[in-house]
Amino acid sequence: MKLSRPVSWFLLAFGVWSWFIWITFVKNLWQDGSGLAFDDAGDPTGYFWVHLLLAITSFLLGTGVGAVGFRGVRALRGELAAESSGEASAESSDQSRNEPGDEHVVQRQ
Repeated sequence: MKLSRPVSWFLLAFGVWSWFIWITFVKNLWQDGSGLAFDDAGDPTGYFWVHLLLAITSFLLGTGVGAVGFRGVRALRGELAAESSGEASAESSDQSRNEPGDEHVVQRQ
């Protein structure tokens, strides 16, 4: 499957956003002083465990989505480099076959 440039960048940005958002969320959850995440004895509550599991799952999914986006961006950059080097070598080989004075005759495929 081939991803377009905007889709690849979107997926990569989503992965980076997921890292930022969910790590911040877990830090805030860990430091919660409202009594939702930890009871009076300081033990984690069900709220804490459910939200920690949600954060870990979202973090892992975001990492996977970001990895797909990164691979798409990297593949597109590789294609562009190959195309530009291929065009340069094709132009030089076309020009080397022409007689002097035939520089205007460059055929593209």
